Amino acid sequence: MDAGNCSWGSVFILEGLTDKPGLQLPLFLLFLLIYVASVAGNLGLVLLIRLSSPLHTPMYYFLCHLSFIDLCYSSVIIPKMLVNFVSERNLSSFPECMAQLFFFCFFGIDDSYMLAAMAYDRYVAICRPLLYHATMARGARLLLVAGVYAAGTFGALVHTSYISRRSFCGTNVIHHYFCDILPLLAISCSRDYSKERWVMVLVGFNVFACALAIVVSYAFIAASVLRIRSAEGRAKAFSTCSSHLAAVGVFYGSIVFMYFKPSAEDTTQEKVASVFYTTVIPMLNPLIYSLRNKDVREALKNILRGGTLPE
Repeated sequence: MDAGNCSWGSVFILEGLTDKPGLQLPLFLLFLLIYVASVAGNLGLVLLIRLSSPLHTPMYYFLCHLSFIDLCYSSVIIPKMLVNFVSERNLSSFPECMAQLFFFCFFGIDDSYMLAAMAYDRYVAICRPLLYHATMARGARLLLVAGVYAAGTFGALVHTSYISRRSFCGTNVIHHYFCDILPLLAISCSRDYSKERWVMVLVGFNVFACALAIVVSYAFIAASVLRIRSAEGRAKAFSTCSSHLAAVGVFYGSIVFMYFKPSAEDTTQEKVASVFYTTVIPMLNPLIYSLRNKDVREALKNILRGGTLPE
């Protein structure tokens, strides 16, 4: 059956996080608070890095892009979720659903590769300090960031193109709170399991390639730090990496649980896992990097005091 005959005019019903009416308002207020905190934190961190010249370093250049990605990432999911909490029926047209899927994949993949780029930055800073500024010159940083966005574009186009060619002629109820790959595949009536395997291979490659790059980078970092004789030097080196490791652990842990665990009929656990990497992590990242980072705290204090930002 031609997917175009019954898909592009389809209207999906998003099951949402819960079907209990008594929880709709509390959840609306909770996720509104999360979204406000995410926007304020990420936008504030982007502006702080842009305005504070002491933060014009390669590490904060990548952090600025990570905050921008997190800001956009949460904006793809949460506003639609908030509307659904106060609507009688959680409807999403096929083009709207595909647009949400594209940008969800784009910013999600960007997030993963940006964390890998930041791990590489920390590896060079700690293991090759004399070559750091040469290795992380402006041209190299631009190339790394361009590669991150290129990977996101490619992955999003592949996933969205594949899903958009499926037929959805049976149930139109998506057992999720947004248009994600697995919930959409679950209700497709024209599934091609051989091609689906390649889609999941691409998901696995993006996750594990970035995770492997991060693990290898931090293995070299750990070996280098352990060779530092002074306890103070080791503590300082580890402190520059602890924030990044905290963000990486929560992000990849929730994604692996969502996409690589055995499938189950009960989707509650999958929804909870996806809440972490779509809404909670974009909110937590600015807090993790600001509260645990002395340079960011000092720059923020300087602005709040109304002082001039040092060159």
